[in-house]
Amino acid sequence: MIGATAGDVRVSGLSKAFRGTRVLDGVDLAIEPGERVALVGANGAGKTTLIRCLLGQYTHEGDVSLGGLAPRSARSQVLQRVGFVPQLPPPLKMPVPVLLDFASAVCGSPRERMCEVSVRLGLAPDSLGRRPFAKLSGGQKQKLLIAVALGRETDVLILDEPAANLDPDARAVFFELLAERAERTSMLISSHRLDEVAALVHRVVELDRGKVALDDRIADSGSLAVRLACRIELARPEEAAARALRAWGLREEAGGRVFEGTLAGPDRLRFLGTVSRYSALISSLELRQAPREDA
Repeated sequence: MIGATAGDVRVSGLSKAFRGTRVLDGVDLAIEPGERVALVGANGAGKTTLIRCLLGQYTHEGDVSLGGLAPRSARSQVLQRVGFVPQLPPPLKMPVPVLLDFASAVCGSPRERMCEVSVRLGLAPDSLGRRPFAKLSGGQKQKLLIAVALGRETDVLILDEPAANLDPDARAVFFELLAERAERTSMLISSHRLDEVAALVHRVVELDRGKVALDDRIADSGSLAVRLACRIELARPEEAAARALRAWGLREEAGGRVFEGTLAGPDRLRFLGTVSRYSALISSLELRQAPREDA
């Protein structure tokens, strides 16, 4: 346990340069326990460098602390309480069972919990045999990395484009997993697109050329686990639109003119971005909160 201030993230005057080029320039940031913060900005804005400083991977100017401890000098203690999902999966050659055993030993968390999270995401680790992690598909790698990060108790979650390779069903489960720890865990969720993460957070920090260009609160979107009932009617059948809607798990009816199903609430903007490509075909679109299954 990091201590009484577990979950606090503090960054003060953080600067980092590579070969004379300043990538971070005097960044100040504070995240309270239970806050969910989106870190957005164009490629090269400094998001990944900031994350690596938080994880203790880089030396830097200024101060960084997680739970009152500096990630560089107390890295093992900090990382035991930080869950991290990288944007790009590491090129690990170790077999999946060895990876899970290693992660369990390093994190001090039962391997079974990580496997349970993986199964919830739709990937049974036992089905992979001894395949090397590097040989898995992008979606399989992402599910295992999420399982390692969320299959244990953490005070801070740092997630870099965490749901990019997940199918809609796995994304919905991922949002449910975040909801289960939303009250007690600080979250920093990085993305280059605000619409990907806006519904997951209640605060947005934008980096531009290594500086904080925006730090503002947004309307609370409610529970991360909310589900939306969706019904779309097309003016005429169109195969391209049908493929896109089927990819979201919607059922095709009325000869390809009507599509119905449920969506994860935090995916609403992403979904609307998809259907906007076919707006000329859409006769009606309905999104409403679906009844909870346990209600």
